Amino acid sequence: MQWDMITPPKFIAAGNYSTMFKEPLFGISLRVTLYYTLLTVPLINITTFLIASLLNTGVKGISVFRTIFYIPSIVPAVAASALWMYIFDPMFGLLNSFITGLGFPRQMFIYSQKGVVPGLAMMATWAAGNTVVIYLAGLQGISQELYEAADLDGASGVQKFFRVTIPLMTPIIFFNMIMAIIASMQTFTQAYIMTNGGPNNASLFYSLLLYRTAFLFQRMGYASAMSWILFIFIAGFTLLMFRTSNRWVFYENKKD
Repeated sequence: MQWDMITPPKFIAAGNYSTMFKEPLFGISLRVTLYYTLLTVPLINITTFLIASLLNTGVKGISVFRTIFYIPSIVPAVAASALWMYIFDPMFGLLNSFITGLGFPRQMFIYSQKGVVPGLAMMATWAAGNTVVIYLAGLQGISQELYEAADLDGASGVQKFFRVTIPLMTPIIFFNMIMAIIASMQTFTQAYIMTNGGPNNASLFYSLLLYRTAFLFQRMGYASAMSWILFIFIAGFTLLMFRTSNRWVFYENKKD
């Protein structure tokens, strides 16, 4: 439909889709979102898994550390965005104060085309405390008998990590990767508040373009078509993960 929320909707068949693939901003927003997803998903999962592994080594006061890492995930996105705008400030930000204190030049972070997406990925990793808690719960559920058996076989700490811990954690890794893909492809608030899609559309996420199309330009039919494309991409990535999961996800009680 072609609909501006005021006049009656007009049926235009596949007109919205044919227009979509001709508009430059559609391709730009898609590339930005895919780049952010490919950067954020591994970064979040690797970082949080390592943090959970450290917390699982018998650290005293583990409940306190677990709370500390979890708190950022419940901070409202608007408040977190305001906080990170201060952290990323090129003149007076905390990060640049630390960097210049070490003798390195100032960085522009979210105020540069090259640094904006990595900067937002860093922020997303900071807010992934719920993933740390999930990984920690999974690690604590691994039977110690398996590690004792590995010790009897003379396995080193690195071998136990890669031969025991990671295989038994693959179902949880799989779950967290799926959730991270879905969340990253729908990123909106950070870019809306912190960069407004800039600089030069370098952080024009798909959801931000969709919002502009629907509520700023009143192209509701076109925005609905964009929503279906986003759904197809998310479903496609999720299906791909499920299709390939039997090659690397190990279920302890799975029957052949």
